[in-house]
Amino acid sequence: MSIVARVYGYPPDHNAGSEWMLHSMLRPLAERGHQVAVWLSHPQRTEKAYEIDGVRVVPFQEGMDFAAHAQKADVLLSHFENVPLVAGLARDRLIPLAVICHDNFATSFHNAAGADLVVYNSEWIRRDGEIFYARYPREFLPRNSIVVRPPVIAEEYRTQPGDCATLVNLNSDKGGELFWQIAAWTPGWKFLGVRGAYGQQIMPPPRLPNCEVLDSVPGQRMREHVYSRARVMLMPSLYESWGRVAVEAFASGIPVIAHPTPGLVESLGEAGIFAYRDDLNAWVHALTSLQDPDNWARASRRAKARSIELSAALDLDLWCDAVESLARTRIPNGFRRRALGTVVDASEMGRGPGSDAAARKTEPHVRHGAAEHGRTTTNSVDL
Repeated sequence: MSIVARVYGYPPDHNAGSEWMLHSMLRPLAERGHQVAVWLSHPQRTEKAYEIDGVRVVPFQEGMDFAAHAQKADVLLSHFENVPLVAGLARDRLIPLAVICHDNFATSFHNAAGADLVVYNSEWIRRDGEIFYARYPREFLPRNSIVVRPPVIAEEYRTQPGDCATLVNLNSDKGGELFWQIAAWTPGWKFLGVRGAYGQQIMPPPRLPNCEVLDSVPGQRMREHVYSRARVMLMPSLYESWGRVAVEAFASGIPVIAHPTPGLVESLGEAGIFAYRDDLNAWVHALTSLQDPDNWARASRRAKARSIELSAALDLDLWCDAVESLARTRIPNGFRRRALGTVVDASEMGRGPGSDAAARKTEPHVRHGAAEHGRTTTNSVDL
């Protein structure tokens, strides 16, 4: 089976959470013996095709004939701004289309309408998607949908925790300013900031002696360069649809203090320590309390338990089975059957009257996919 994806960037050059999620979903397909190719829509540092964990990556510089190659695929896949292009090719050639929705922005749901398979990265994104689609006629709904939480292979991140309060990505929406304010008020802690893959990075004031900044760290090196030095992870993010860094930290029993975005509440579960990002005192108090060895040990045990719980989920098996089922629906130049077996069919999605969906309000957030690509932002679906 041939799976062809078209996306903006890919690891290791493009070191963002959505791209690492995509890679962790494509790896098991390659391990099952399928041909997996990723074609990039934007130039990156690497100009020649390369392979990572069985996935072939074709840089933009070598990928001018993407459309010609795409028509030979058994399944097409995309996310973010490349979805309309790939969807058009899929319709033209009757190739099954899978779309990953990493956020609850109206544009993401709109572009995924009518896809053969929509993959939501969390239950709350799935819920928002179903409410969004409830206003549309049946033919515009995704044919099927599943939830795949960003897969984290715990043993690839597990290490002995260090002694630093740590933030990955120092841009404003991730809490860069608050991070250094906390550092100023808790001189007993060492602070480690890691530059992110996108957004303007906020540096510490020059006279803060307890602060250190690392350049951006590739995902496969986070264990040795970041988590081995982290005692506590801070995630005062304005928007997180899931929070992969938190789950990676949990593999080592590293406690996480987070702003309660819907995604972080879902991913951290009962292991999360939550403080609102506009309440500096709450963050200082939470971090100070974790200096007590007993408090830290209890939080660490909860983190490890949550890591084990998430690792036991069968999301990747469900994903691989769904893609393989999609490939079987392709009949060259003919009709495609739509059933996917165990995945959720659109007819099972909760559908309310259009007036209910129309009552939703929207609120602007900076989508990381837009910020990292240097484009304008899109309103989210805020319920």
